[in-house]
Amino acid sequence: MCGIVGWVALGAPAGRDLRRETAAVRAMTGTMALRGPDAEGLWVREHIAFGHRRLAVIDLVSGDQPMTVEHDGRELAAITYSGELYNYRELRDELRGRGHVFKTDSDTEVVLRAYVEWGEDFVDRLNGMYAFGIWDARREHLLLVRDRMGVKPLYYYTGIAGSVLFASEPKAVFAHPQAEAVVDLDGLRELLAFIKTPGHAIYRDLHEVVPGEVIRVDADGLHRRQYWRPSYAEHTDPLDTTVRTVRGLLDDIVARQTIADVPLCALLSGGLDSSATTALAQLALTARGEGPLRSFAVDFVGQTEHFKPDPMRATPDAPFVHDVVKHVNVDHEDIVLDAATLMDPLSRNAVVAAMDQPTFGGDIYTSLYLLFRAVREHSTVALSGEAADEVFGGYAWFHQPAVIQSGTFPWLAVFTLANPGADASSGALDQDLHESLRLSEYREAAYRAALAEVDHGDDPDPHNRRMREISYLHLTRFVQILLDRKDRMSMAHGLEVRVPFCDHRLVQYVYNTPWSMKTFDGREKSLLRAATADVLPASVVARVKSPYPSTQDERYERALREAAAVVAADSPASALLDRAKVGELVASPYEHDGFGLARRQIEQILALDTWLRHSPARLEL
Repeated sequence: MCGIVGWVALGAPAGRDLRRETAAVRAMTGTMALRGPDAEGLWVREHIAFGHRRLAVIDLVSGDQPMTVEHDGRELAAITYSGELYNYRELRDELRGRGHVFKTDSDTEVVLRAYVEWGEDFVDRLNGMYAFGIWDARREHLLLVRDRMGVKPLYYYTGIAGSVLFASEPKAVFAHPQAEAVVDLDGLRELLAFIKTPGHAIYRDLHEVVPGEVIRVDADGLHRRQYWRPSYAEHTDPLDTTVRTVRGLLDDIVARQTIADVPLCALLSGGLDSSATTALAQLALTARGEGPLRSFAVDFVGQTEHFKPDPMRATPDAPFVHDVVKHVNVDHEDIVLDAATLMDPLSRNAVVAAMDQPTFGGDIYTSLYLLFRAVREHSTVALSGEAADEVFGGYAWFHQPAVIQSGTFPWLAVFTLANPGADASSGALDQDLHESLRLSEYREAAYRAALAEVDHGDDPDPHNRRMREISYLHLTRFVQILLDRKDRMSMAHGLEVRVPFCDHRLVQYVYNTPWSMKTFDGREKSLLRAATADVLPASVVARVKSPYPSTQDERYERALREAAAVVAADSPASALLDRAKVGELVASPYEHDGFGLARRQIEQILALDTWLRHSPARLEL
């Protein structure tokens, strides 16, 4: 896992030689030091420049980058690569059979030689999480490639004539002296809409490579190709075969993802997803004569003793975490945080800096950042249960008819139904700005565009078709919000987080399983529960879905309001805010209801303030 940057200059202005631009490339690369603390490398030619910061996970000795492949003394191709390829051993064996001689044991060289052997179609052979740039010296073009589910980030910038910049994070792009971090109305709409439109970023001229996309940049411009997205296929397996297939896939996936040349652990919340991942990982390690697996959980001071059920969370995590620890016999540690730690300005600022944009999740982001900081003291790689809800239909709103029939993104509908007439994204915004944004129209257009992508094949069942749409929205939009959060919070500490439930084989298989099978026991995530119940304690098998925890400590809420009162008096975000509304929010009574409308809006105010104080962002509204 690493941080990558690059610059290709193939058009006007003519005569630009990047060999004279190493200072800019080095500055871009330097911003990725947290993602790759182990080594730095630059590779520069006339029209192309790559930078790389390495987090060594596989082949610790000889896997440095950027990496090249040569033949008869001539460079054929070069790569700057971030990620992990889980089938690299099989591909390496196949490539050796085709005459390739490997200089390293790294998956990076496998990816590069696979491209040399098979051309752009090599992406169909890759299984993993990755984002990379490949320069083809024979054809004078750059390829940008992102994994199918978008686990690893990749941005590109088109605001410099004749050039394209790319990087793992926006901050690296904006370290280039000619790149400008401008946010206009379109960018602010994307920031506030909470829909994560594929390919969009909040900064002008900055874009994301879409998950499952290849982009080729050559003298004729930029050419995009989608090589994968969830697609329709008839599901003919009976229920018992489907459950066995899910388990077989999970066994294979987790076994592959426990391979590392550095210490590995699991993130454990006591829910079905993380518990299943932890249990299967322990089995995989034991089968290889390794282990025990380490595990970590986040908790808050007094959370279990004073927990109050709400519409989002019926139970605290800690008792279920400890049930799993005893049942699976892992080496576990709880990371317990208090309100003062969650409000620490250094940590909150670091969260916004890591994300390169304001984050409105407050303590959810900060606690994850602090959890990963603690984990990194012991492990370099962690397994996560993220994305199981999107794959198997785990959220409560998958099972609420009013949400399913709402005609908008489900995660927005569930909030609107609970808070009629409210909008968490714009409640404290200046009224004129709010009207200019026209967020409802932006969301509606994005929703229609998303549904137009769904392939229903010849499925005649209207309920199956609708649930396929709901699944597709989560797999291509909602999960991206969560994967971005996990990537930035972990890589800010040089921690690699692997996501077994994002393996495209599992995603594609379950995506096409009829909804009746996904809910065959009348519960959420029926298939996952049935496939893994034998390795889990009964309490976890019976537990109802509970999202990532959020502190219920009233001291945190009071500290938020005190901070917002200071911001209301003097903030670079003042031009965006309605001061009277901010005052009302600060004075509103505290009520923990699981949705926390006032708290969300206060978190938004503080995040906007932090972002505009400490980032290079410039508003042009």
